[in-house]
Amino acid sequence: MAAPRFAPSRRRSDPFYESPDVVPASWSTDRPAEIEGLQPVGPSLGYPGPDQGFILTIAKRLRPRICTQSGEHIDDAINGSIGIALRRASMMSRAPVVHDLTIALTIWGWFDTNPPAELVKIRSDAFAGLRNLGHHYGAARRLVDAVPESTLRATPDQISLLYPAQWKVLSGADTLENDHV
Repeated sequence: MAAPRFAPSRRRSDPFYESPDVVPASWSTDRPAEIEGLQPVGPSLGYPGPDQGFILTIAKRLRPRICTQSGEHIDDAINGSIGIALRRASMMSRAPVVHDLTIALTIWGWFDTNPPAELVKIRSDAFAGLRNLGHHYGAARRLVDAVPESTLRATPDQISLLYPAQWKVLSGADTLENDHV
């Protein structure tokens, strides 16, 4: 395509770009905190996975279904359950989906309008203050780590069949009770 008549036609005498005199070396993993190899696994290290922030959108959509009892706070329920859901998603090497959070909320009876009294007592202690994770991160980690892997590998339908009869096994509540003794 030809250039219009009003376009300048003379070339610039000074170049508008020049390469630097020294080309820096390529990037390498030499920083002190750099992880070599796979993500470390162990207590309180968490469970990294892709696009974990999407869980906040899922939580917002499920929020109206959550039932709290006297003295419980809905944000405690959400923050504690989000950690469990993210652990489940990362075990499957994917971003969180609605089923991850549904399972986490179900095993602790947050969808139940009339949960067992013992469940309410244990979850009130286990989830207390989790809305402020900055001060209660250790408690959140214990809650997430207590849930058995078999629960996290189950389908939502399998969890629905086992709750409320097997809520202690599903949630790992026995582990949490022993921690408080």
